[in-house]
Amino acid sequence: MHRFLAILAFYKPFVVWSFIVNAIIGFFNPHLAPALITKLFLTVFAWYYVHETAQKRKLTFYKNLGISPVRLFFIVFVIDCILTIIFLTIFKEFT
Repeated sequence: MHRFLAILAFYKPFVVWSFIVNAIIGFFNPHLAPALITKLFLTVFAWYYVHETAQKRKLTFYKNLGISPVRLFFIVFVIDCILTIIFLTIFKEFT
C-alpha cells in the first residue's frame, strides 16, 4: 500500500496536465484509441524528461522503495489510461 501511495504522489504533478490533455483530446477527437496512443507518447516523454534532467534524483527514492523506473511509469500510464477512459466516456455522454 505504501508503494502505491508513493506512486500516486509521483503522479500528482502530472494530473493537471493529464486532464488538460484529456479535455483537448475530448474536444478534437473523443475516441479511445487515439487518446490512449497520445497518453502513451506523453508517458514516454515524461520518462525521458525525468530521466534526462535534474528530476532524475526523484527516481532514487522509488528505487529505494523497490520500484523500478519502468514499473513506475507503467503504473502511472495504467492509472492515466483509466482516468482517460472515464473522462472520455463521461465527455461522450454529454456531447
